[in-house]
Amino acid sequence: MELSDVKFACLDTETTGLSFDSGGKICEIAVSVSQNGRVLEEFSTLINPDTPISPAVIAIHGITNEMVKDSPKFEDIIPQLLGVLDGCVLVAHNAGFDIPFIRAEFNACGVNFPPYPVIDTLKLARKSGMFASNRLGDVTRQLGFNCEGWHRAMADTKMAEKILYYFITTLNQRGVHTLEQLDDFQCKRWADLVSCK
Repeated sequence: MELSDVKFACLDTETTGLSFDSGGKICEIAVSVSQNGRVLEEFSTLINPDTPISPAVIAIHGITNEMVKDSPKFEDIIPQLLGVLDGCVLVAHNAGFDIPFIRAEFNACGVNFPPYPVIDTLKLARKSGMFASNRLGDVTRQLGFNCEGWHRAMADTKMAEKILYYFITTLNQRGVHTLEQLDDFQCKRWADLVSCK
């Protein structure tokens, strides 16, 4: 599929812990859907995780127990979230964290999470070899973009979106025009792929 035809759903979650299996839950989620660089739709909400958020975690993202106590439960947002993600390729910086968390929340609600294609901007950053640090805020800052609000879901989502389109523009100059080619560049070292062309 041509990249200009792809709807990308950049997303981020904030959580109460490091894994769902160890009791962590999602307490905020944000999605920005775009195509060819144009934002089509945005969705963001705090979520009541039904579990206390520890002071150590609050110190990271700033989301307090008071902020989420009247927020919807995850099961309440599933219909809207599925509507926003319909027909999209998911994008996240460190998708190996966010996607399993979202899938686990769906499973806990008795709903299957569809098998969306996924592009991970962290993988693209690592495989490019361009950055001193591949952390979201550091990559964003090195590219000259604003990283204000780092560690809140919508701010992180918009950073991943900027990084995605930076990579799409950069890789277009290397002959990358399809989703399949972009997937190759997140799985193999860019230098190896370019030398094979």
